[in-house]
Amino acid sequence: MISRIDLRGDALPEGPALRDLLPRADFDVSAALEKVRPICEAVHHRGDAALIDFAEKFDGVRLTSVRVPDQALKDALEQIDPAVRAALEESIRRARLVHREQRRSTHTTQVVPGGTVTEKWVPVDRVGLYAPGGRSVYPSSVIMNVVPAQEAGVGSIALASPAQAEFDGLPHPTILAACALLGVDEVYAAGGATAVAMFAYGTESCPPANMVTGPGNIWVAAAKRYFTGRIGIDTEAGPTEIAILADSTADPVHVASDLISQAEHDPLAAAVLVTDSVELADAVEKELEPQVAATRHIEDRIRPALAGKQSAVVLVDGIDEGLRVVDAYGAEHLEIQTADAAAVADRVRNAGAIFVGPWAPVSLGDYAAGSNHVLPTGGCACHSSGLSVQSFLRGIHIVDYTRDALAEVAHHVVTLADAEDLPAHGAAIKARFGWKVPESK
Repeated sequence: MISRIDLRGDALPEGPALRDLLPRADFDVSAALEKVRPICEAVHHRGDAALIDFAEKFDGVRLTSVRVPDQALKDALEQIDPAVRAALEESIRRARLVHREQRRSTHTTQVVPGGTVTEKWVPVDRVGLYAPGGRSVYPSSVIMNVVPAQEAGVGSIALASPAQAEFDGLPHPTILAACALLGVDEVYAAGGATAVAMFAYGTESCPPANMVTGPGNIWVAAAKRYFTGRIGIDTEAGPTEIAILADSTADPVHVASDLISQAEHDPLAAAVLVTDSVELADAVEKELEPQVAATRHIEDRIRPALAGKQSAVVLVDGIDEGLRVVDAYGAEHLEIQTADAAAVADRVRNAGAIFVGPWAPVSLGDYAAGSNHVLPTGGCACHSSGLSVQSFLRGIHIVDYTRDALAEVAHHVVTLADAEDLPAHGAAIKARFGWKVPESK
């Protein structure tokens, strides 16, 4: 059901060579880019009419309006299962606790007497958030996008999720209920690249946004790339992935269940176990069959994901080598199920989120740990972070110098301007002092 990659015995290669040995799904955003281009431009030129046509083409429903009526949000909240509402409220509460601590404050540094640089943090004015609605419904993604944007102080928040024929063209009611709980009343029935284009260009019903965030399929990722430079984005999210670094102390039942939990997202989902214990590897592989048989989404998601080239059991000589492997892999979700798991986790450099020990599975982080589950994929954890309050903030430097403070450093500025053959830069300094550079003190 899942392949093996044996990296024992020989010295592990460095850098990209090691990364190339590890499993990864095929995910060609460049190829998808050309397919989303005409979709995005149709939204640009035809606005809501294009969104309505694409909803009919892709989602099988003819909309009368892209904007979700306020009453539909109220109805969804009133009709939601009380247990689901309670779970959403607890997830929101915990996410707020974590994200509120991420707020940044204005800080002023006195560089010299009379010369200060202040860094203030300003939220983007308007964001468009995306909650997928394909194979599954993701109210948790509503929470993970909305909470950090709200805690950052974003003044205008809109959310899009695909139209559902089953619900008369509205997004899934659980998505709408989550929006209502969070106080988000600007919601659109738009999916995939069309939603990103709606936020990027704006339409008759939806003003343009400064930034678009949220997970999605390859068409969402391609649209984000298409609009890079016009709007800010969080990341080009690829297929979801889990890596588990485990030794002989790990419980194979836990490990197998965690691999399966990620595989049920999508047939391209990656499930990777890195271990120095052949006995654990054997036990996990044996445990996969009965657990897979006992769940749902077996043939359309789980089996293809586990059997795909993106999933594998990777054998290594020891935990040190395992750490090198998981750092090269840069997993979206990394579980550490080893002896002294906290100490091992502390040594990890590249991961979207790290889950320590047997009682912190990825599923906890997906819903109710308080952490954010919008995370870098495809190895991007080596340079990118998950979604946070900081994603929605811009740092602005405010430079405030007196005449004396400028005079003190003027000769250095002029010297560097001359060194770069930019004499007008130096002249802008000289003009303030009667064209004579003050002598340094």
